[in-house]
Amino acid sequence: MSNTNKGILLLLSAAFGFAMMSTFVKLSGDLPAVQKTMFRNIVSAFIAFGFVLYNKERFFGKKEHQKYLILRSSLGTLGMVLYFYSIDHLVLSDADMLNKLSPFLLIIFSALFLNEKARKFQVVAIIIAFLGTLLIIKPQFSVETIPYMAGLSSAIFAALAYTVLRFLGDKEEYYTIVFYFSFFSTVVLLPFVALFYEPMSLQQTLYLLLAGVFATVGQFGITLAYKFAPAKEISIFFYTNILFSAVISIVVFNQVPDALSFLGYAIIFGASFYMFWKNKKVRAS
Repeated sequence: MSNTNKGILLLLSAAFGFAMMSTFVKLSGDLPAVQKTMFRNIVSAFIAFGFVLYNKERFFGKKEHQKYLILRSSLGTLGMVLYFYSIDHLVLSDADMLNKLSPFLLIIFSALFLNEKARKFQVVAIIIAFLGTLLIIKPQFSVETIPYMAGLSSAIFAALAYTVLRFLGDKEEYYTIVFYFSFFSTVVLLPFVALFYEPMSLQQTLYLLLAGVFATVGQFGITLAYKFAPAKEISIFFYTNILFSAVISIVVFNQVPDALSFLGYAIIFGASFYMFWKNKKVRAS
């Protein structure tokens, strides 16, 4: 099997892992988003702890990278809390699609903060994706728009976190970064969880633990996928996450996205495919 095919399979596994994570977060019911985020990250922290220990690496990275690791973890934590909030209040596939705008936003932030020049076709793709987003959000300037804004904000914070990761590059091992983020978010959210804690049933606890397991599958899957093949060649396959989420929304939650949402999905997927195709042409030239 070629490295590209390995990367595609890992990315499909990651997409399924994140879709299942979202499912179990939604199934856990009416709990504070900070509580859900903390329990999800405790599981990831334990699993990443094992990887760091096995490979005899630093748990908290190098001294000179601390400010970047803290920044990445802070942005990632905010993004995740907002994402879990949107999952609770939106159709699952709507929340997932809004969160998947982060690759487009990453292009903007990389240009602003890392001096990575955006190509014309990337700018076109960003504009098209934004139009697709409006069809999902359907702005009405009412309280019903708040969960959509939370979903969009989660993508912004995720893209900023990925921008910091791009800057870190290979300076730190991926499992060290995962452990740092998971440990950091657990410690930071603990006071808020203590303040707003809602008692959980055994079933809710199990759902959140499973969310953490599948989130870790997704996190490691996407990290390893990009070690086998460049993101430009395989990133389009990560959008299968939306297909998984749409099917789960209908089968598990009996929530059917409306026609405008489906049109928005198609436009955003089309924009991502267009960018994927143009990137391959640029790489081949």
